Amino acid sequence: MPIYRCNKCGFVSEDAITPVGIKTLCGRCGTPSTVYGTVFYVEKLVERYFAALREVAALQQPDKAAAGGEVAALTPPEAVATPEQTLADADAHSSAALATATQHAPLQAWFKSRQIDAQFDHALVDTTGFFDDAARTLGDDWALFSELVDRVRFAYRKSHSWVNLELASLSQKDAQAINTLCRQFYSHTFFSRYHYQKQEKIVRLTLQTAPAVRQFFDGGWLEWYAFVELIQHARARNRGFSCARGVKVVFPNEDLHELDVVLLPEGQSPICVECKSGEFRRDIDKYLRLRKRLGIERSRFIVCAADLTDEQAAGLTAMYELTFVNLSSLKRHVDALL
Repeated sequence: MPIYRCNKCGFVSEDAITPVGIKTLCGRCGTPSTVYGTVFYVEKLVERYFAALREVAALQQPDKAAAGGEVAALTPPEAVATPEQTLADADAHSSAALATATQHAPLQAWFKSRQIDAQFDHALVDTTGFFDDAARTLGDDWALFSELVDRVRFAYRKSHSWVNLELASLSQKDAQAINTLCRQFYSHTFFSRYHYQKQEKIVRLTLQTAPAVRQFFDGGWLEWYAFVELIQHARARNRGFSCARGVKVVFPNEDLHELDVVLLPEGQSPICVECKSGEFRRDIDKYLRLRKRLGIERSRFIVCAADLTDEQAAGLTAMYELTFVNLSSLKRHVDALL
């Protein structure tokens, strides 16, 4: 039977009604939680479990060598974590374990082999917060939610402190979806105040002043969306990987560039995704030069622009030695690469 685990309160439950991959409300606190197939979920727990065992064994080896003794056999599972402890902090795509130097090491080595200095902020891939889930919600129904993001982004840039959304002209289904999203975003502190005037069908939102939230609405959501898509596809293929966001790369001549999202699948070359939620055409030449300097083939250097149509993306890909995608074609393209 499918199951879910609430990222907010840790509640775990079976769910025989909600389809796999769809969010359901937590039975304890009401937070939307993604439902997973039981076999898939257990596979990911086991995968993380044995990765932790390998890391513990690796950490023990220097101490054993310094003591002049033999390296002991792999620590018994019960000495590392109980199944309950493993389940309590695991999720199919949310893990602070990504935010480590060890996880970034293969990418670091790949750049170093090309005489490129790569600088990582490990915290940028910590998906234990709400940013990744919020990004997936927006990206999976971008046609409906794009106006909300545009309104919020415009308000931030004009130093406005609030946004009013009039929902009366929308269908009941769409109005309810937008209202529900605003309420959920408020519960996750993306807005500092939320009020719904039922009679007038107006949502009143007070913007959050935290810089991280402003950056999320100003385009960070797309980076999170692309990042989660990449790691989920890699995990679905049971392929090991190293991943990063916001990688600062310094070339031998001291030129500095930043890569939005990078995934290095085991046994393959990196996949780089540059995310553009606004104008991108002026950056095409910069991306062309960057791809060539990195030595990455065109199919693996991706420009993801949220508002491109399939036809526009295909036309730009034919014109330039880059790959252009939108939110839906990103999934198809990454699936083909992996």
